[in-house]
Amino acid sequence: MAQQQWWKGAVIYQIYPRSFQDTNGDGIGDLPGIIDRLDYIKSLGVDAIWISPFFKSPMKDFGYDISDYRDIDPMFGNLNDFDTLIEQAHQRNIKIIIDQVLSHTSNEHQWFIDSRQSADNEKSDWYVWADAKPDGSAPNNWLSIFGGTAWQWEPRRCQYYLHNFLTEQPDLNFHNPDVRKAVLDNVEFWLKKGVDGFRLDAINFCYHDAQLRDNPAKPKALRQGRGFSEDNPYAFQYHYYNNTQPENLAFMQEIRTLLDRYPGTVSLGEISSEDSLQTMAEYTADDDKLHMGYSFELLTKDYSAQYIRETVSTLESVMTQGWPCWAFSNHDVERVASRWHIDGKSVNNQQVKMLSALLGSLRGSVCMYQGEELGLSEADVAFEDLQDPYGITFWPNFKGRDGCRTPMPWTSEHENAGFSTKAPWLPICNEHTLRSVKQQSQLSDSVLTYFQAFMAWRKQIPELLYGDIEFVETAEPILAFYRHYANKTILCVFNLSQTHEAMPIELNNPQQCKLKHNTGSYNKGKIDLPAFACYFAYL
Repeated sequence: MAQQQWWKGAVIYQIYPRSFQDTNGDGIGDLPGIIDRLDYIKSLGVDAIWISPFFKSPMKDFGYDISDYRDIDPMFGNLNDFDTLIEQAHQRNIKIIIDQVLSHTSNEHQWFIDSRQSADNEKSDWYVWADAKPDGSAPNNWLSIFGGTAWQWEPRRCQYYLHNFLTEQPDLNFHNPDVRKAVLDNVEFWLKKGVDGFRLDAINFCYHDAQLRDNPAKPKALRQGRGFSEDNPYAFQYHYYNNTQPENLAFMQEIRTLLDRYPGTVSLGEISSEDSLQTMAEYTADDDKLHMGYSFELLTKDYSAQYIRETVSTLESVMTQGWPCWAFSNHDVERVASRWHIDGKSVNNQQVKMLSALLGSLRGSVCMYQGEELGLSEADVAFEDLQDPYGITFWPNFKGRDGCRTPMPWTSEHENAGFSTKAPWLPICNEHTLRSVKQQSQLSDSVLTYFQAFMAWRKQIPELLYGDIEFVETAEPILAFYRHYANKTILCVFNLSQTHEAMPIELNNPQQCKLKHNTGSYNKGKIDLPAFACYFAYL
């Protein structure tokens, strides 16, 4: 059997460093905190950690506005800390993936400081500049994800600059080859330090339409979905011209060419386009662009067997060459334990256990956001405690992203849940302290111990790691599929509801997997499924 690349079927644990572990008592997590918790991370059975940005930044968007791509913000530590993190993680056979935010910089980056001075300096066209319309208004109708126009007037140049995100995040001009070279040089800096790969933030936003054509209006009936509510005007347009341009495919090839010089490294692209699944397929095709792609398609509020089946099946039909990566949560969306919750107010442990097993059974690699292994719910953060500019702008209809970014609860006994000796940057959620790592580690049937057991079992099942997927047509609320690999087949069945269900199916001598999370059973032509049950069997 051919040796598989390490990232295929890998479980990638996302760490939001501000909220993971504080070691210097400033209320903000740091790189030494990640080092201190590597043994815990190892106990989860994950293959890699993806660390959200820790680079120098004014922190207007909490690190996704970078002012120096080759240095670490002092709040997180220093380059020596990062070298130690790489060394210590690799000793535990944990790979390190870091965020790269390539499409835009901070407005405090030296490139932008130079570029905005005049229209004829060395870096004058390193960002997207455009003249005003005759009436002084913005060059076109493009909108920012964070609300309002995507253009900001710069009096030094008497021009507008483009910002698809915050005003403080000007977009680079990737039509300029010098920009592409400088960006790739920054990426290579971290390759030389020994990182194992990159999660590429908003990677389909690198290029803009050179003609600056207006985006067409989107009918009101189609504005819902993809994470944008109707109170955000960004949902009012088809975003055909401010991102996902054809030229970006060639840049994906440049990224791949660079990574191929460092064997074993991997690229994971975050993709949010008008047809994210199709874009994922294009950006991972032909083994000469990105290694993997992931989208927000399973990060929505849609929770049904039909939606999950259709989403995965659609990707399977278009991604005939690339490799997917699936996630149910990340630092930008409401936690899945709350977003897909259907059983009263409190988290249902059986449901979150089932969701971890479901995510780990889909074809592809897996991103697990910190705290998902504990079944953490979305924290309710008061308006006066909000830090996220996105939430402050759209309060109260959208409360922002702080509810999924509150600190990790390590213990229920210590102050601030063992995260910090000082009041943290976001308040600790009281409900989270009752689900702490220490408390759950002591319980044989906790969400955490279930997660650890399932991931350990999954590592031994090549059908789940590498196999093809074939869905079974089932009625709600049952989701079922086969995973085929090397002439073996495993059946995976999930009850997405809190009611007792049965799935009619004829199986010849199924070999039910002996594991404690296999809570379904087969008997006389049907699979019996208690609330939120899983059933795994070899056929």
